[in-house]
Amino acid sequence: MTTLAQTAFARLEAEKRLQNPVVKEATKKPGRFGFRGEIAIKFAPQVADEARPPEITADQVMAVAHAGESGIPFIAAYLLSFEYLKPLADALGDTLLADGKYFLFCNNIDLLKKYQVSMGGATFYILPLDESTVYNELLELLRLEKNDLKKLDTASKLDTVADKALKFSASYPVISYEEGLKLMGPVRNPNENRPV
Repeated sequence: MTTLAQTAFARLEAEKRLQNPVVKEATKKPGRFGFRGEIAIKFAPQVADEARPPEITADQVMAVAHAGESGIPFIAAYLLSFEYLKPLADALGDTLLADGKYFLFCNNIDLLKKYQVSMGGATFYILPLDESTVYNELLELLRLEKNDLKKLDTASKLDTVADKALKFSASYPVISYEEGLKLMGPVRNPNENRPV
């Protein structure tokens, strides 16, 4: 049974970056550990020993890591703003792989645009999130049929998505982080127009 400590998640766990897990367990694939939840990007200043929620997080995270490997080969997440890419890449640091598959759905990029941005020695797919979830958007991007996954448990769904994501290849316009900052729009309030 693969444990978190055997994978590249270990440092993130030690730094208390893996938050609010929905899944944090060995998956059905031998040697693989899965995580679904949030990654803390920037911590709030701590007063005494009170635990404050992080100031910035990557949400709806889906990620897998393999025992004995130094990096995390697959991450998908939602960022409220494209500008959080750099602090996220800094937080992930040495867990980023040159051939890793990293999908970031950003609230404030044009809904019709997709980009590739290199940062921290890795390439990130920067994608719009159009009033849906990372999970749904990823299924659509990877052409996975939701009904085929319905019968699977959460860890098996993560395995299926990760396996397909690791084979994903597409070319989108390559931009720099600085160009992305100029292109991004204002952050839309995710709770706007929602019934109370």
